[in-house]
Order: sequence, then structure tokens, then C-alpha cells
Amino acid sequence: MDGIVFFGTERLETVVDFYRDIGAEVWLEQPDCTILRFGDFRVGFCARETAETDGIVTVVVDTRAAVDRLADDLGAAVEEPPRYNDRYEIYQCFAADPEGRTVEVQTFEHDG
Repeated sequence: MDGIVFFGTERLETVVDFYRDIGAEVWLEQPDCTILRFGDFRVGFCARETAETDGIVTVVVDTRAAVDRLADDLGAAVEEPPRYNDRYEIYQCFAADPEGRTVEVQTFEHDG
């Protein structure tokens, strides 16, 4: 089963550029929506009168080095720099996109 998470956005072009800058590819352009792809994960942004900012857009990468690279790419948008999270056995960082959505970049480090 595949899926897509959609968010309304007031700043479609700016938000799409933000995610493309950290490695997303445009999967599909629609009249007022752009669907982006990070590997098998898809997220869509649709032009609306208000931005939907609840939830977290989590990008999963393979290594700590990849988390660190994306944190560097995110630059000033990073709100919590890369760190190891003992509870979940992940290495992660948090940033905010141009409309304030929380963006997490993580790699799993558990044995399962």
C-alpha cells in the first residue's frame, strides 16, 4: 500500500523549493498541488488560503552522516541539531519549513 500526506500551504513555491533543497524530487504536478517524493515517502502541498502546520514531516535516511548532511543543508532552519535519542534508538535533528511545519530528519539505529 502506498500513501501521500497532504498539507495546505499559503506559499506553495517557497515550500516546494525548501523540500527540493533537501533532496525531495517532484513526483507529480497538479493544478494547485505539488507532490514530492523522498524515496518511497510522498508528501503533497496544495495552495490554500491557510497553511496546515500540524504534524511532523519525517525524512528517514540511512546513516548519521546523511542526517548531518541534511542538517547542514537546512542551515538556519535547524531548531535542534543532530543528536542521538536513546529512547527510540535514532539519530535525529529537527527543523522548521518556511511555514513553520516541523521537519525531522532521522536514521534508525536499532538492531531490528
